[in-house]
Amino acid sequence: MAGSTSGSSSATVAEGQEQGTQTFAFIAMTCLFFFWGFITVLNDILIPFLKESFDLNYTQAMLVQFCFFGAYFVVSPFAGKLIDKVGYQQGIVLGLLTTAAGCLLFYPSAEVHVYALFLFAFFVLASGITILQVAANPYVAALGPEKTAASRLNLAQAANSFGTTVGPIVGSALILGAVAADASAVQMPYVMIGALLVAAAAVFRFIRLPILAHVETKEDDSGDSVWNHRPLVLGALAIFLYVGGEVSIGSFLVNYFSESSIAGLSSAEAGEMVAYYWGAAMIGRLVGAALMNYIAATKYLAINALIAIVMIIVSMNSTGDVAMWSILAVGFFNSIMFPTIFTMAVKGLGSMTSKGSGLVCQAIVGGALIPLVQGVAADSIGIQLSFIVPMLCYIYIGWYALRGADQN
Repeated sequence: MAGSTSGSSSATVAEGQEQGTQTFAFIAMTCLFFFWGFITVLNDILIPFLKESFDLNYTQAMLVQFCFFGAYFVVSPFAGKLIDKVGYQQGIVLGLLTTAAGCLLFYPSAEVHVYALFLFAFFVLASGITILQVAANPYVAALGPEKTAASRLNLAQAANSFGTTVGPIVGSALILGAVAADASAVQMPYVMIGALLVAAAAVFRFIRLPILAHVETKEDDSGDSVWNHRPLVLGALAIFLYVGGEVSIGSFLVNYFSESSIAGLSSAEAGEMVAYYWGAAMIGRLVGAALMNYIAATKYLAINALIAIVMIIVSMNSTGDVAMWSILAVGFFNSIMFPTIFTMAVKGLGSMTSKGSGLVCQAIVGGALIPLVQGVAADSIGIQLSFIVPMLCYIYIGWYALRGADQN
């Protein structure tokens, strides 16, 4: 009996240690989600800034998002292979260093005042974030029971949303609040961000994260293909349209709120309002993390997509505060979409998880193409009517929630 009690006690201690290690790992990963959320949302501030600084039209200004999110399409397949070789932790270190390099490239880009060099810096920066996405999303999803993966990833994404909420406020103060639209205003903010990312890479190099044997495999030799998994393929398309819709809306908010018929705000004031869009997403993710323990993920996703569609229709057909606050409200309903679609897409992939994650992250290229489509629409039919582009994206997401995620 004593031996049995001792064995039970040892098992309890070991289980407690494992839970403690997983909790520490989860906290470390949520810090990453904050970092890339903060950096990504600064694009929404830089687009109107660079538009004025380089005298661009909407289509040309949206090349920022094209180069940034285009990196996801180019780099994701290589990121999946890299993580298969070096593991999730070292992949995170490399991702942080690459992101830092992209931030530091903003200094010479501003120094010579060449828009093409800015676009290259955005591509390098986003390449690093792509590696972080491919590593971090499946790692967080696997840090516990599969049935709570969506809730756990939503909680981590809430930290991402905190970054996207703080980002516009800081960016508006440091960049849009500059005396003149001078490209040099971006130099010091991005140098400081680069230095922080290098420090974070050093931390992740030496901390101990648990190795998750059921997803961390060096090579998948089953002969299976990601294209054989219907929920994954359709989920990748849903991610393409979701990221495209969310990023497109965020990219146009500063210019939209500057319109006299909407709010007539200055660029700096409009930039601060963008924080409400991403702040609503943060609140929505916290609410979603709680409610999705009780409501089926598919139903919750469908409801959010439907309400997002309604909010866009309201904004397109109104003026003043109604138009402004209804489009900002879309942020709340965007909140749970990425982590929920992601977990539906990679569910049950096992040793193919990193490849599946790579395909889903590759689909983030939607953030490159959809804003460009809306840019063309804004130049031709006006900025308010151009929001029909993201509205169409949410229609597909609603369908995926109800039909596309079905394993059969």
